[in-house]
Order: sequence, then C-alpha cells, then structure tokens
Amino acid sequence: MNLVESLRAHRLLAIVRGKDPAAALRTVRTLAEEGITAVEVSLTTADALTVIRQARTELGPDALLGAGTVRSAAAAERAVDAGASYLVTPALVDGLEPFGTPVLMGALTPTEIELALARGAAAIKLFPGSLGGPGYLRALRDPFPEVPFVPVGGVDAQAARDYLDRGAVAVGVGSPLIGDAADGGDLEQLRVRAAVFRGVAAGETP
Repeated sequence: MNLVESLRAHRLLAIVRGKDPAAALRTVRTLAEEGITAVEVSLTTADALTVIRQARTELGPDALLGAGTVRSAAAAERAVDAGASYLVTPALVDGLEPFGTPVLMGALTPTEIELALARGAAAIKLFPGSLGGPGYLRALRDPFPEVPFVPVGGVDAQAARDYLDRGAVAVGVGSPLIGDAADGGDLEQLRVRAAVFRGVAAGETP
C-alpha cells in the first residue's frame, strides 16, 4: 500500500479513540458506511487490538485501517499482527522499519521532521497541529515542499479546509468528527458530522 497516495486520494483520516470496544467497532463500521474509509484506531482505545482485528475482518484486506498512538516497536508488532496496514505515532519512534509497514510519524519542529524522515516516515503527522495552525504548515512547506504533511490535533471542519488549502495531503480528525460515538454515543450524529467532513475533503466550504 502506498500510504501517501491513499491519503492524498481520501484527504481525511478519521481517528477513533474510545472507552467501549464494541462502540469503537461500530464507529469504524459507520465511518466506512459514510464513505470515510481511512481510519486509525488509537491503541489507547479499550481493547484496541481486538477492535482492529474485527474491523479488518469486516472491512477486508484492502481497507485503509491503521493503528494510532504507536509508541514502541513492541506496540507496532502487536498492531500489525492484529491487521493494521499502517502505523501512526505521536512522536519520533525508533525500530519500526523491520515491520515493512508505512508509518505516519509524529513531528512538530523542522528538526523533528528531519529526524522522522531519517527514520523512514512515509508522511509526517504534524502534531499537535493546533499549536501552530494552518499558517505554521504554510511556513513549513517552504523548506519542506515535497514532504507529505497530515495535521492532527484540534482539526475542526474549518481548520481542515484551511490545512488542505495550504497543501496538507490529508487531515487527521478525532473528536470533532467522532464525538462520543466510540464511547457509545449517537451514531446518527456521527453520520451528520461525517457528511460535513466528507464535503470538506471534497473541497466544499464548511
């Protein structure tokens, strides 16, 4: 799988994190039904590996299903065994190369971006994006014009539109999209929010 091409095509990465594994699985399923198929299940989710394993079985081998909040090689190994097809880290993490799995590696500063690229990152998770906002991404693209950035953290619909306009290949969206769905909340409201973010990814104004 070419992670960057997939992100560039979908432009939206949903981040599922919750306290209820059954609700988290329902959230992944609902997102897929609503056309948001690039999904990251955070390893901080209750029984996250089971959620990933069951989601992989339901969605099939080609689904863009990844594991997030990967902080060690041991965690990466468990996630890949469960069916994650890519890994997302909150920061610089060593030892992920042997798994042969694309990595969206967390970085914020120019130095961290260089270190992430040296570790083989397929793309940079600009985190926390809210610290610098879309203007910071625009500044980073001057020295790093070819680096694929995915801002994450505090990305609501308007921020998503601004990041995409400033050259992000995709945006990672957690609670502004997921809400309380992964904790057992209203899936119909999730569908409403999914429609808004799907429109943003398609170029619409929120």
